[in-house]
Amino acid sequence: MSNVNITGLVKNIKSKTNVYTPIIEAIVNSLQSIEDSWRTDWEVIITAKREAQQELWFDKDSIPEISSFEISDNWVWFNEKNLKSFDTLYSDMKVEKWCKGFWRFMFHKYFDTVDVVSVYKDGHKYKKITFDFWKEENFVENPNIIDTSESDTKTIIKLNRIKDWAIEKKLETIARKLVEKLLIYFINDKYNCPKITLKEEDWGNSIVLNEYIWTHAEIKEEHSCELELEDRAWNEKFNVKIFKIYYPDNKKNKISLTAHNREVKDPLLHEFIPEFDDNFYDEVETEDWKIVKKDYFIKAYVMGWYLDSHVSLERDNFLFSEKTESFYPFSEEDILIKVAGIVKDVFWTDVKLRSEKKAEKIRNYINTEEPYYKSYLEDIDLSSVPYNLTNDKIASEIHRVVYEQERDAKIGAKTILDNPSSDLNEASAEIVNKLTKVQIAELAHYVALRKTILSLFKKSLEIKEDWKYFSENTVHNIIFPTRSNSDTTPYDNHNLWILDEKLNFTTHISSDEPINWWTTERTDLLIFNNKMAFRWENEASNPITIFEFKKPQRDNFVNPSSDEDPIEQIIRYVNSIKEWKVKTPAWRDIQIWPTTPFYWYVVIDLTQKVKDWLFSTKNFKPMPDWQGWYNWFDNINLYIEIISWDKVLKDAEMRNKIFFKKLWID
Repeated sequence: MSNVNITGLVKNIKSKTNVYTPIIEAIVNSLQSIEDSWRTDWEVIITAKREAQQELWFDKDSIPEISSFEISDNWVWFNEKNLKSFDTLYSDMKVEKWCKGFWRFMFHKYFDTVDVVSVYKDGHKYKKITFDFWKEENFVENPNIIDTSESDTKTIIKLNRIKDWAIEKKLETIARKLVEKLLIYFINDKYNCPKITLKEEDWGNSIVLNEYIWTHAEIKEEHSCELELEDRAWNEKFNVKIFKIYYPDNKKNKISLTAHNREVKDPLLHEFIPEFDDNFYDEVETEDWKIVKKDYFIKAYVMGWYLDSHVSLERDNFLFSEKTESFYPFSEEDILIKVAGIVKDVFWTDVKLRSEKKAEKIRNYINTEEPYYKSYLEDIDLSSVPYNLTNDKIASEIHRVVYEQERDAKIGAKTILDNPSSDLNEASAEIVNKLTKVQIAELAHYVALRKTILSLFKKSLEIKEDWKYFSENTVHNIIFPTRSNSDTTPYDNHNLWILDEKLNFTTHISSDEPINWWTTERTDLLIFNNKMAFRWENEASNPITIFEFKKPQRDNFVNPSSDEDPIEQIIRYVNSIKEWKVKTPAWRDIQIWPTTPFYWYVVIDLTQKVKDWLFSTKNFKPMPDWQGWYNWFDNINLYIEIISWDKVLKDAEMRNKIFFKKLWID
């Protein structure tokens, strides 16, 4: 082969490979070469070579880095015939095993140099081939074939000096990772795997990978079956093997799609069955008769001609698409969904318990946090909801279901209404039921939010840890934002219902704003003395109602020297309206008659000082519960009511108590 820029090609490789990939590829190629052998004493040896030990006084026990590997077997990779094939990209040799030769680029990607030694028998004598693996444009450089006195076949691949890719120091860790990638060779009933040994060059340690899976960790085959996929013109069979794998580290449950005895893709099982998000455990008896939990993860291996025939060049993907497929008979998702269903059936007892646990968690959340969505419990598809749910995820799922049902119902209603010839049949009844369900849930949600708002309102009336009350704006902003009016404050942004339910339906509301736009002088003398004026419509026959708030525990306005007498301020403000000095936010005259009634409510803390002032100085009369005082000023049709913050809270809680009780949030 000539004129191939190997270095440039390697740099442009975009795949999910890592430093173990060339090692695995070398091992697999050894296994494939052995398959062509008549021998029974097959063996593959992986030798790890460490850097020279540096005598560092501060770290005498440190383990040197592993820098190189040798992969050797006792059969033939190279002779004069297949050496030519090796130097040809996409050669026809080994095509029946789908050996496309792409692994050669993996060597170059992760190691500085590669040396090859191969001893083969030529007639009655042995010959040795040596060559350097690539320079710039050729795979084979400096080939040399000589006669040798050696008396057995072998091949050695020397992967020299790992590039910028870290690899674990401990031999046992490397062994485990190799076993994970080669496991399909050890568990395939139709394959007699040669002995594979991992050892260190100078340290004497060695691990037989075939035995490692039994001596260092348990692997138990749980189920084996055949999977058949069909479409109108195609029928394909797959072999599925499901294993419990007991490893000390935390692994995820996966499906392994394999091709030619190699794992190509291993998607997570919980992407298809949420209950497989967590690992499982068995209760086992120890040598001292104790029962302990032993964690395991699940791995389902999938094998078949369809996978072998459609694996990508890099062997890290398949030619058919992941989801929808138009060219090939089946997509990756078609296979995975079926395999996941098989795994679910095998572990049905555990899956059922987890599903019930998930349903109970959702039910508890709705009952305690969002009871107004109880009617949607049966609409939640548990099979698509993650297993390890947080409250935020549960809320998102519920709101998604509510939104989709409302959207579908509205689309259905529009379709019926836009078609004059359509009948109001069962479909329309279903649409009405869905819309009614949404409305009930929204109303219940609104009532539940009232419970939270009242709790905040109650908190704002309490004294803080520093023995001070909340700032002047706090209480007011819970009920209605300061310096705003009904044109700038949407319905959902105020809570006037705390004062009176009728206030939800009023217009021309003004809060802490100047009487007129040309002046900055407010009717309030202090920031907390906010007056909110409103009426249903700007018609002379409608009463005008105004609320004013005083800061909790403030009562200095009753002092004889005070010029902040709220009663006097109220009378002056009413007279200003009667004299047409006040306009609406839309700059319209406030329509009044001489008989237009004014209702003024002042919310304050009824200290004893305030009570004495109202009774002795202002001639106000107490309400039966002594939580409010009132007086009627006949000449100007003004009714003033002085009520306590506690009464406002108590009355609001009483009005909503029955709704809270019905929602089980009382």
